[in-house]
Amino acid sequence: MRDHVLLHINGRPTTVAGDDAFLTLSDLLRKRQRLTGTKVVCAEGDCGSCAVLIGRPVPAGDCGPGGMRYAAVASCIQIAFQLDGAHVVTVEGLRDGRGLNPIQQSMAACHGAQCGFCTPGIVVSLYGLMHDGRPAGAAAVRRELAGNLCRCTGYEAIVKAAVTTDRAALKSLDALYPPGPLAADLTAAAAEEVRVAASNGRSVYKPTTAAAACRFRAEHSDCSVVAGATDLGVVYNKRTRPITVALSLNSVAEFRGVRRDGNALYVGSGATLSDLERAAAEHLPELGRFMAWFGSPLIKNAGTLGGNLVTGSPIGDTLPALTVLGAEIDVVGTAGTGRVPIGAFYAGYRKTVLRPDELVAGIRIPLPAAGEAVKLYKVSRRKDLDISTFGAAIWTRQTNGTLADVRIAYGGVGPMVLRMTRAEDALRGKAPTLARFEAAGELAAQDVTPITDVRGSEAYRRALARNILVKYWHETTGGGGGEDDHDGGGTGDGTGEGNGRGAVSNTDDATDSRRPVIAASVG
Repeated sequence: MRDHVLLHINGRPTTVAGDDAFLTLSDLLRKRQRLTGTKVVCAEGDCGSCAVLIGRPVPAGDCGPGGMRYAAVASCIQIAFQLDGAHVVTVEGLRDGRGLNPIQQSMAACHGAQCGFCTPGIVVSLYGLMHDGRPAGAAAVRRELAGNLCRCTGYEAIVKAAVTTDRAALKSLDALYPPGPLAADLTAAAAEEVRVAASNGRSVYKPTTAAAACRFRAEHSDCSVVAGATDLGVVYNKRTRPITVALSLNSVAEFRGVRRDGNALYVGSGATLSDLERAAAEHLPELGRFMAWFGSPLIKNAGTLGGNLVTGSPIGDTLPALTVLGAEIDVVGTAGTGRVPIGAFYAGYRKTVLRPDELVAGIRIPLPAAGEAVKLYKVSRRKDLDISTFGAAIWTRQTNGTLADVRIAYGGVGPMVLRMTRAEDALRGKAPTLARFEAAGELAAQDVTPITDVRGSEAYRRALARNILVKYWHETTGGGGGEDDHDGGGTGDGTGEGNGRGAVSNTDDATDSRRPVIAASVG
């Protein structure tokens, strides 16, 4: 068993041991590696100035033999021990020989930088978008830069720089860092167990199998389980939650991957939200469109669906959708495996039924069959990078013009995501008339138990519980369309409440921050 973290930084093997394993990645790069092109501003994953590219080996057949797959993440909320078996590429590692790369050249030519503090992160995010040939028109650039905030330039110059970059001259990451030996070294590192001891009794264990992870969890029931860390990394970085004993799940292959499984989508608990978004776009388009606004790519490339579930926030953006779709949670522990319906997975506010030795292995999400439809909503003050005030998911099965079955789930109106069972009963077996949806909305407003907080009052949330059903009727049975031109309505982060603290949207049309947005994914 190795006693240190092994990663590559800009193609160079790097060992991280002791207390350094508990540094944030941004601090490791800046303070230990002197790679100061990586900037830190918010230190909570909102602004993108600290963006770096993380590459991990992928199995032969997925990306060719010995391939690598890269994604941009916010390094300020990644912890160094998460990067065992990974390749970190910083803005310094994107040089084209001794000169600027084509993205940097275009940023200079288009005056895309003033103070320049945010520019390295923007260059990194754009490199992640462009290096492998993905479309990079203005719309794609704006979505890719949703998590990169610029304080002084204005985004039109940045978008112009991106769309006018000489793509033919831009080297792929595989050209900069040939994947053969690199992938072999990192694959070998990822296959090794790691246990690092640090000062003050801190330690981290990185298993390579689910069984080993569960044994460690049974012996250390109070350990911090770390996968994407997009929530945990924030409170750790802000010194509000220490990590004494950590269980890092990044090398447990059984927890990764997304696949079509008959009439369901199976999502490993360690699969990133970006993985889920890509799969949902093909197999469950409503969820795919919703997740386009779930959070910035920097967050979705790190955050996991398993983390979103286990965090258990009642405003977690995925939870209403998973509830009405009838998702089932695969649980693994020292005594074996089991499958828990999502309706039985939560025991209270941020409490699950997981035993001390158990972990979430994967999530089975049934796909709508013929005659079934699902529609997802999120209400927040901003469209991008914001935490939900209210969330809703509505699933229906219609037969001969009748609502044969209905499921309605709301988030942000109680200690857990709530099923609106009385509203469902009022609609089930009936023709979908406006009067019936108005009556069902009245029942829902009576049944929710919201609080007043900084995002909205109790009365406001009750009004949303009532009116969202009327909105749904007008958008579907009433023949109207969504008020929003954008497909998708989710923002927030990958592990529960979101990383939108104080951020300002830099994409699409400006929204009056005094008027909450009802963003609907229009199917």
